Amino acid sequence: MVPQHPIAKQSRPNARVEKGRNVDEIIEALTVHTYIENEGRFPEVRDLAPDLEDDILESHEEHHVADVLVVELAAMSPDDERFDAKTTVPIESVEHHVEEEEQEWFPTVREELGRKQLQEMGARMLELRDKAPRLRSPSPTRRPHTHYIPCGRLRRLWA
Repeated sequence: MVPQHPIAKQSRPNARVEKGRNVDEIIEALTVHTYIENEGRFPEVRDLAPDLEDDILESHEEHHVADVLVVELAAMSPDDERFDAKTTVPIESVEHHVEEEEQEWFPTVREELGRKQLQEMGARMLELRDKAPRLRSPSPTRRPHTHYIPCGRLRRLWA
């Protein structure tokens, strides 16, 4: 028996609206995440640890793919037949991206930068988070959220 996608199990009357709200949170989290890293982390690490250039370029491309998928997803209705699949792809991509960062990229960054540099970068990234654009869903069936959601919560929102 093939396991059923968690979203397909939702049969409550408000499931469609709840699914749309969860996706709005995912959209916002991805939009904020890519902005923070593209505008803050990547340029700083690129200057301070030039040997990570290839990793930074790959991460930029992963963010580009996430941005494209988010724009397409924001324009879709939860009733669209491709909505669940379109949501699953960025989640899986982000999981891969985070795993690579945590296991490969971050240890190298920690080795090359000092504790003070990392703390300063973290503070700047928090400032960027507050300034980050929030992509809003044009769908009237979904109410956008305005709070920040760490990427680690994406899978839980969708499950």
